[in-house]
Amino acid sequence: MEKLPHLLEGVYKITGEETPSPLVLDSPHSGSIYPSDFGYACSFDDLKKCEDHFVDLLFEDAARENGVCFLKALFPRTYIDPNRTERDIAEDMRPNDWPHATAPTIRSTAGHGLIRQTIGDKIPVYDRTLMTQEINHRLTHYYRPYHAALENLLENTLQTHGLYFHINCHSTPPSAMRPYYTGPLPDFVLGDKDGTSCGIIFRRSLQSFLIGLGYRVSVNLPFKGVEIVRRYGEPSRGKHSLQIEINKDLYLTPENKIMEKRFNKLKDDLQKLIHHLNALAASYSTPQAAD
Repeated sequence: MEKLPHLLEGVYKITGEETPSPLVLDSPHSGSIYPSDFGYACSFDDLKKCEDHFVDLLFEDAARENGVCFLKALFPRTYIDPNRTERDIAEDMRPNDWPHATAPTIRSTAGHGLIRQTIGDKIPVYDRTLMTQEINHRLTHYYRPYHAALENLLENTLQTHGLYFHINCHSTPPSAMRPYYTGPLPDFVLGDKDGTSCGIIFRRSLQSFLIGLGYRVSVNLPFKGVEIVRRYGEPSRGKHSLQIEINKDLYLTPENKIMEKRFNKLKDDLQKLIHHLNALAASYSTPQAAD
């Protein structure tokens, strides 16, 4: 595949040279550059609550130091969400002249689809229905370029190494996990679509390493992974894609401010994790012979 630019202004940024490692990371929800045509009706502070705060800062240095490619979205998930399908638009959010079929999921009906409708389940993002040209603009200039960059990285890695190990990086507020647990909440949730998006060796190695560092780790509860790991995970063909969710309590205050000591410890531990996974991935690499 062709090489795409490492920086697309306001859309994405890639850290690291392509394909030195079969390990690839991406962060689709940590973007904080808000397009001028957003046209939201809620407060900006409410919009900011939806970011995967500082996930890019947690992983970017670890990727660079280990020779691993890291892709991050620069636009916010509330503008358009790369971790949803293009068809995941709620019926009441679809313009009357929308020319394509839609397939709303429980996420879009809850207000958290391709086009975000609510903050939490109560605060509306818009006081209007977006126009067809607005949604098409977001798909054409933000959503699709992000996926093109990720697909390009992964397919080039596959061609170079014969496989890839991909981690889709996220964070979550503890309130999103509380309904599923009566005791202590997990520090990390690993999602592999019930074992269908990555091989068990990759998932278990990641899980065991985090447990060895003293963290509580759960698998597929309550987050199994969404569109990105579904789209890019096909372990039978060497395409291993895993979602990781980090409990924000590990490094943020309730106001989403960095707790410096905790943040630095977590960042250091993630550096160790990426070093470990990079070595694991390299051990499975089968470099392709030149023509």
